[in-house]
Amino acid sequence: MKLHYFFSILFLLQLQLVSGQGRAKISFNENWHFTLQDQLGYRLHNIDPQAWESVELPHDWSIKSDFSASYAAGNAGGALPGGIGWYSKEFKLPTIDQGKCIQLHFGGIYRYAEIWINGVYLGKKPNGYLSFTLDLTPHLKFGNQPNRIAVRVDNSKQPNSRWYSGSGIYRDVFLIKTGAVHLDEQETFITTPEMHGELSQLKVLSKLNKVSRSSGVAGGKKYQITVWDPTGNLLLKKTGVEKDGNINELLRVDKPKLWSTNAPNLYRVQLALLNKNNTVEDQIEKRIGFRTIRFDAKTGFYLNGEALKILGVCMHHDLGALGAAFNKSAAKRQLVMMKEMGANAIRTAHNPPAEELLDLCDEMGILVYNEAFDMWKKRKNKFDYHIDFPTEHLKDIETWVRRDRNHASVILWSIGNEIREQFDSTGIALTQEMAKLVKSLDPTRPVTAALTENNYAKNFIAQAQALDVLGFNYKHEDYDKLPVEFKNIPLLASETVSALQTRAVYDKLQDTIQLWPASSKDKYVVNGNPDFTVSAYDNVAAYWGTSHEKAWLAVKNRPFLAGTFVWTGFDYLGEPVPYPYPARSSYYGIVDLAGIPKDVYYMYQSEWTDRDVLHLLPHWNWETGDSVDVWAYYNKADDVELFLNGKSLGTSAKTADRLHASWKVPFEKGELKVVKKRDGKVVQEAIRQTAGPAKTLKAQVEHGLFSTEDTRDLYFVSVQLLDGQGREVTQEDVEVTFLSNDGYEVVGTDNGFQADLRGLTNPSRKTFKGKAVAFVHKKDGTTGRGMIRIQSKLGEVEVNL
Repeated sequence: MKLHYFFSILFLLQLQLVSGQGRAKISFNENWHFTLQDQLGYRLHNIDPQAWESVELPHDWSIKSDFSASYAAGNAGGALPGGIGWYSKEFKLPTIDQGKCIQLHFGGIYRYAEIWINGVYLGKKPNGYLSFTLDLTPHLKFGNQPNRIAVRVDNSKQPNSRWYSGSGIYRDVFLIKTGAVHLDEQETFITTPEMHGELSQLKVLSKLNKVSRSSGVAGGKKYQITVWDPTGNLLLKKTGVEKDGNINELLRVDKPKLWSTNAPNLYRVQLALLNKNNTVEDQIEKRIGFRTIRFDAKTGFYLNGEALKILGVCMHHDLGALGAAFNKSAAKRQLVMMKEMGANAIRTAHNPPAEELLDLCDEMGILVYNEAFDMWKKRKNKFDYHIDFPTEHLKDIETWVRRDRNHASVILWSIGNEIREQFDSTGIALTQEMAKLVKSLDPTRPVTAALTENNYAKNFIAQAQALDVLGFNYKHEDYDKLPVEFKNIPLLASETVSALQTRAVYDKLQDTIQLWPASSKDKYVVNGNPDFTVSAYDNVAAYWGTSHEKAWLAVKNRPFLAGTFVWTGFDYLGEPVPYPYPARSSYYGIVDLAGIPKDVYYMYQSEWTDRDVLHLLPHWNWETGDSVDVWAYYNKADDVELFLNGKSLGTSAKTADRLHASWKVPFEKGELKVVKKRDGKVVQEAIRQTAGPAKTLKAQVEHGLFSTEDTRDLYFVSVQLLDGQGREVTQEDVEVTFLSNDGYEVVGTDNGFQADLRGLTNPSRKTFKGKAVAFVHKKDGTTGRGMIRIQSKLGEVEVNL
């Protein structure tokens, strides 16, 4: 109880510090209590949840469990539990806050969230992927009187998703304090409507809060707009007076630095309400980018007037070992890896992302295909969003667009993925209804959907003629038919590939692409690998997909396709095609669930970047007499040469329909080396060596590159097995345990293997193909340097954080 009292006082002091300084947005993530029991009495103000689990948000209760076939979500839902959970938090507000508007902002709760403040019911939010804000003001107590917020989360009806959803309050929560008269953030929209040469316009639209407008308080409030350039220098200030609660200001900006994928210049715009003394009464800040976007039916996508092929990946919302619980540094790690691979875009498949993810994309210069729904009225799972669509979809679209429309990174609004209404006439009216609403809220961006039917006469979503860009999933062999069937409309390969791989597994290569499963008649692959792996050669795909190379070549060579979104950038929890349980996470990713690249990562890097790339596969531990398919991904050279124990095996090169060099090599122990030359000089080498038994561990820490200056930034500790000569070992695995010192916590571990059934929050993990990764969190208030001890039968290794 003493600790709880201390935190209450600390929170009170934090609130007092920001009083009288305009709008305050305060993290509300700490000091929650959680239980998986379900009693309606938990909504009451006077309950005592001290016996519950103490948690810090964001929180995903499902990820805490071991995987099991018994859970109703099935392995498609990640083989993890749903259920019903309650969250409770007590807090106090200083008396100085009386008369203010106090709101609570939830970044996302999965699913069916119901909220009470001091026993008063505030409502129910069915959509698990959208932010929402609740007004607490009429129900609050001040001074020494405590307030209690209670949240019931119901994710018990399963299955409700085609992938792992997670459960709980899995995104950030903020307490927002403003004056009774304040700016409405949802009504604030900042655009750059005109850009001509060196002159641009900045348009600022906003409104006072609805109560102020309806009560007659609005009218004559002074406002000030302040703009800072990307280096932080003051650019301009403009004052004005709102009219009937409305603000509509058009500003001129000379020679703005444009936002692009290579130079994501962001301007900071502050809109402030001023009182009679010209001090700030309320303020909203947004970061905006000056940029233009355009799609052309014949020549693709243009950013700032220059042609740019969209090189994208689809991303689900989970963060591997963290589950659905959002962590900004873990998200940045994924984005950095994709950007270094050469990707310039992501698709938020198939739901609105965390707001903070869009902040990162703004900062890093990553284009965003922002998607709303995976289904409309027609279901894909028994308990999915189709149940709520009739009553919620228009409200959800409005929330979604208003929330995300100020982000420079967002270039497309997608109202659906592989929607089943495209096959009947109901799709026409629904498409028109939603597209019209999106455009009324944001006329500056095109509206799209990811479709599968490439016959116009059978595609009722396309027949609605309400979309600005048509996205098509898969069927790469039919791309040339698209401009004929769908005339004079920009086209995009909104989802491609669906190739399957397990990192560092190499089966005997077949002459043709293997389809696992072979057709829709089979739920799972017949005669797959008994250990639930899939070869990492780019030669296995789901029956609707193809290899990475074939899919990319199909888009690369067609300028009328604005770009591609590969399914997927990372493996994700759930949807483990082609296998049944114990497989529990996907095989689709270019990078595995632990964040370790598969070989095909370097194919994309060789095609999508200008950096020197040379990657050799597979490992070099085989049996005498084996004939091994050796591949090399490379760029910036006509060909590459392979050597085995110093003897040349000849050169090989890419071809018009193959994006790797290739050799058939009889195995011989020793060193396999591939050499890239330019102008007769060796510029790059890649080596694989025959390794002996594992003798030691090598540990490495990654942190700075993925830091976001957030108190919850993670350290990523990777482990590699080595033999006695320091060579990487891939054919042997050992159990490793990650132990942290005081002030640090191992919050997750992973090895990337899709059928490892140990829970991902366990600090012990068996390596897979010689590798494992731990996710380490530095607790608030910790000042000392962290250290991780990694224990195994090979001994103990220490690494400083």
